[in-house]
Amino acid sequence: MPTISVSNTRINVDDEGYLIDFQSWNETVARALAEREGLGELTKDRMDILQFMRDYYKRFNSFPIVQAVCKNLHQSKDCTYEQFPDPLKAWKVAGLPKPTTEVFALLRHNL
Repeated sequence: MPTISVSNTRINVDDEGYLIDFQSWNETVARALAEREGLGELTKDRMDILQFMRDYYKRFNSFPIVQAVCKNLHQSKDCTYEQFPDPLKAWKVAGLPKPTTEVFALLRHNL
């Protein structure tokens, strides 16, 4: 099983880089995942998006509608796409499980 090294700790990820254990996520892990995905720095706005996605997923066991993320965070209506041009990378950096085929399709079509 692949791992990433975060502060002298090994974190398990699947073959595509999604966290195996949702609970192993923290901001340090997010930064390591973002670096691995080539996303650069996780600014406050980016981290707010990731945290909202995680909180939503914890509550509803579902990916939030992308536009709802921005509205709830009082950011521009396209904040998710501005901060994470590929929303699947945001999902991955947020430490959420690999999305289903249906979620992949919705995200790829910006719905």
